[in-house]
Amino acid sequence: MKHLFPLAAVAALAACDDTPPQPETGAAPPPTNDDLYLVGGYRSEEDWCQLTGETAFTVNFLDHTADLVSCPTGSAAAQSLVEMQNAQQVAETGGYTVYTIPRG
Repeated sequence: MKHLFPLAAVAALAACDDTPPQPETGAAPPPTNDDLYLVGGYRSEEDWCQLTGETAFTVNFLDHTADLVSCPTGSAAAQSLVEMQNAQQVAETGGYTVYTIPRG
């Protein structure tokens, strides 16, 4: 019986680490710095990937033939943007990854 208690404790601690990732609902997390000017959802109002305007940080990535879009780094929204929109990563800052997407 004494040997079962440590196993139960280890199992309980392991269960704490298996929390599922939080779904991407509600507002996207804000950037952790002022490098990005997020204008609004890119594919819809609720999209965590945001059309990104001009700042001192983004000025060199802007192009009249492409949209600049920023998504929380590692998010499902970022992954789907890359897979569906031919997005090319150009930078990372403030917990966001910045992509350029050719207009077409």
